[in-house]
Amino acid sequence: MGRIIAVANQKGGVGKTTTVINLSAALAENGKKVLVIDMDPQGNTSSGLGINKDSLENTIYQLLLGDCEIQDCIYPVGYKHLKILPSRVELAGAEVELIGTQNSQFILKNALESLQYQYDFILIDCPPSLNLLTINAMAAAHTVLVPIQCEFYALEGLSQLMYTVGLVQKSLNPALKIDGVVFTMYDVRNNLSGEVVENVKENFKEHIYRTLIPRNVRLAEAPSYGKPITVYDSKSAGADSYRKLAREVMKNKVEGIG
Repeated sequence: MGRIIAVANQKGGVGKTTTVINLSAALAENGKKVLVIDMDPQGNTSSGLGINKDSLENTIYQLLLGDCEIQDCIYPVGYKHLKILPSRVELAGAEVELIGTQNSQFILKNALESLQYQYDFILIDCPPSLNLLTINAMAAAHTVLVPIQCEFYALEGLSQLMYTVGLVQKSLNPALKIDGVVFTMYDVRNNLSGEVVENVKENFKEHIYRTLIPRNVRLAEAPSYGKPITVYDSKSAGADSYRKLAREVMKNKVEGIG
């Protein structure tokens, strides 16, 4: 059975979308069958993987509203073993349109039941807020991967996210676990980056990935070309870091997850 990972943080600008794009590509590069689900109405994960959103007939929006089946909105992205269920700006209205819909928190979970054995990993890019889209992602996921930017308020954002995970565990998905924390935008020249890492390690008892994702120009450029860093600049420090993270994720056998 494939591992469903919600990549989430209620703080914006922490490298969440960058992590989904590049971790998924690095996992696929290792021969893993990977599905990316873009649950953010901004659709940056979709465009970052080269999807022309305007040309799509069906997206996650149509799936949530029951206008298509899940197989109707999954697209190849031009890289072996990697596919995407994309989004675009219309997704922002889904929450209002689903008011009164029975079991609306479980639409994605139910849709994914038929796919779990087709993929090794399903990565869900969550919006930076607690709304019905994030709840759908966490209700469907086995684990939550938390990207944290190496900045002063990192621990505050982490505590907010853990509170949300706790709420979902109590009411919707008791089996939901923390996959781990990954530090992003790490600057070896900046003392604050090192202090943030040590502070989180001291105060957070869950799994913390050893790989540090650097602040890297090539990593920042890659999405504008619709390519993951492993393709845009395969020999860059960013590509090397996400390959290392992928190897860690594959080795991280979260208890109770097949």
